[in-house]
Amino acid sequence: MSSSRQHNSGPESDGPEVPEPSHAERAKTLVYLQQTGSLSTLSRKQPGWPFGSVMPYGLDAEGHPVFLISTMAMHTQNLLGDPRASLLVTPPESRVDPLGAARVTVMGSVTKVPKEENAEIRARYLDRHANASYWVDYQDFGFFRMAIAEIYFVGGFGSMGWVTPADYVAAAVDPLATASLDLIHELNTEQSETLLRLARTLGDTEVQQATVTALDRLGFHLRLTIPGRIQGGRVAFPTPVRNESEVRDSLAGLAAQASAGLQVLHSL
Repeated sequence: MSSSRQHNSGPESDGPEVPEPSHAERAKTLVYLQQTGSLSTLSRKQPGWPFGSVMPYGLDAEGHPVFLISTMAMHTQNLLGDPRASLLVTPPESRVDPLGAARVTVMGSVTKVPKEENAEIRARYLDRHANASYWVDYQDFGFFRMAIAEIYFVGGFGSMGWVTPADYVAAAVDPLATASLDLIHELNTEQSETLLRLARTLGDTEVQQATVTALDRLGFHLRLTIPGRIQGGRVAFPTPVRNESEVRDSLAGLAAQASAGLQVLHSL
């Protein structure tokens, strides 16, 4: 049994539960997709006060954040005095909808990577940050890694919970992770009529617009525009999908199921 603690607010449903990835899987996927976060360290100049820094990061084989930082930087000096820190990671859509977008805060101790691991960490980091090759060999720069103590994931309004390091390490990145943004755009532009018919069949017949806001291997979230209100919900794929073509096929299948009056797992 997972030891992640989750909380989802909202009305109770009498229907079957709509499957979706765990908080650990969503946190792992979000951290994998982004490359920069906000690092908070404990100030040496003002003891006890948090000090925020924009921080590019890489990942080791288990998904622990790795930083290439200079001993001259204030955040490095802070870490050498107290290794406790947190890294806040947000997706690009948080600029438009900061409270509705997913985000994750990773907390842990940040210490220097042992010399025997430098080669692997260097390769992984430069794979994500090629420009860092210009300063990676400067004497004052070194690799530091966060040993994760705990994680807090927020998936949007009403979806949040703590994730243990063990659950995070064991979680897999969603197979649609790198393709999801393009797929969401495609569905909302080329399949808008299909989404609208699906939303009206499964939910309120007065829905004026149905927009996909998130997509994963198990299903997708819809934002429904209805006269006088905006409502959110989720629709599950009949079976987990692994790629773009399976997403398109599954959406067509869902529309056909709904039109035929067959059961579709949803919370619209």
